[in-house]
Amino acid sequence: MVNPKIVEFSEAKDIENEGCLSFPNMRGDVERSKWIKVEALNLRGKKIKKKFKGWEARIFQHEYDHLDGIVYPDRLTEDGKNEVQPRLDELIADFGEGGTP
Repeated sequence: MVNPKIVEFSEAKDIENEGCLSFPNMRGDVERSKWIKVEALNLRGKKIKKKFKGWEARIFQHEYDHLDGIVYPDRLTEDGKNEVQPRLDELIADFGEGGTP
């Protein structure tokens, strides 16, 4: 898929526990749409449409967020953010504000 765009989100939502390689040893509950519709180009430049459901929809939304500079902790509730803050503080201490030592 080239230049994907989520064009429709289901009103129905699920809350599931997510993690991310960008934040090792950290997890939190994230609300996401149960299904999404995506438009993109294939490798030949032809417009394609695809509907993702369930786990695939969750993964797509998670990865799509990265394209917009959003990471899963941004989607946590205030309580969820408070729960992961100690781990975030550890990561900042280890790698600095910019994520590198």
